[in-house]
Amino acid sequence: MEKLKLYNQEELDQLRMRQDPLADLAVISLIENPELAQEINSWSQIPDQLPIHFPKVLQEYFSFFKEAAELADSELLKKGQDFFSQTGDIYLGLLGFYSLPYCYAFGDGAQVLVRSKRIVEEIGIRLAETGLFVMELFKPGGFYSDTSPYLTCAKVRLIHAFSRYFISTYSKDWEVKFGAPINQEDMLGTNLAFSMIVLRGLTKMGYSIDSQTFQLVLSYWKWVGALLGVDVKFWPETPKEAFELDRLIRKRHLKETEAGKRLIFALAEYYKQNIPDSIVRNQVDSLFGFFLGKEVAQVLKISHEINLPGSLVDLIFKFSGWKNYGPKKTYQKIRKMMESQQKEQFGKLVQLQIPVFNRP
Repeated sequence: MEKLKLYNQEELDQLRMRQDPLADLAVISLIENPELAQEINSWSQIPDQLPIHFPKVLQEYFSFFKEAAELADSELLKKGQDFFSQTGDIYLGLLGFYSLPYCYAFGDGAQVLVRSKRIVEEIGIRLAETGLFVMELFKPGGFYSDTSPYLTCAKVRLIHAFSRYFISTYSKDWEVKFGAPINQEDMLGTNLAFSMIVLRGLTKMGYSIDSQTFQLVLSYWKWVGALLGVDVKFWPETPKEAFELDRLIRKRHLKETEAGKRLIFALAEYYKQNIPDSIVRNQVDSLFGFFLGKEVAQVLKISHEINLPGSLVDLIFKFSGWKNYGPKKTYQKIRKMMESQQKEQFGKLVQLQIPVFNRP
């Protein structure tokens, strides 16, 4: 419980102004050398020997991941990946119906998201990229026998740094009160949304999440967070610490904003037009309201008056999963279904690519 003393207004105010220097310096180098961004996008994994023509800051950036690989805890990682194999379809569903909308309700962080036109204008691709990112994180053998997820984390971290650069350089309406773009507090909050909030969603649906499972998921996302540039000194080690950090961030930033309402409207409309399962498609607003609860739903102007029982929500998710994967779901089946849906919707497999910024 020793981290509870870190969760106060003063500490989080400081985190709100801190970003990720390692990735931010690497992005400046990539903007100066766009051909290197293209080269990185061609990789399937971080090479054993980094290219000698890479500038020092890029050498240092990718060396971080190679050094991290030596610390991989294969036992922890395998347990986390086994948990995802058992719950993966519901896990992804909760990201879409709970974690992402939850993030939209935190007004200052939503200011970054709404400034990315791709999130509201190419929402399908963005959601597919998020799904791919999570699938890569939980790939069986990932990080300890299959090193490709390190490149995934390196790319996502650079994408965040590119967003910071573009906002700082080109966004004329960014206000100091929002904090630094994609700062450490927001990164902690996002990591919580992809871990603790998913477990909270499972609990709302009637699942019993024991302390061991909760601890496992927190530990897995501590590992991922460190790779993504999160200062894990502040990452919760226990369920109580996780609840307290979420409570404080919620108290500080939960508020109604035009950014949040625009984001949730775009997400809802996309779901209503594109989710293949008609049962889920017809319950989009009700599912949002069920997971988010009254306070968050009010902030996002979502109706929360239709009270779905958790058992019914569980049945909706299970029925959808049964139709897609049959009686036994596996990581491979979930991945295959995701790729099939991408080909059908976009005519191609979605890939995570860092921007290639060709300056005039």
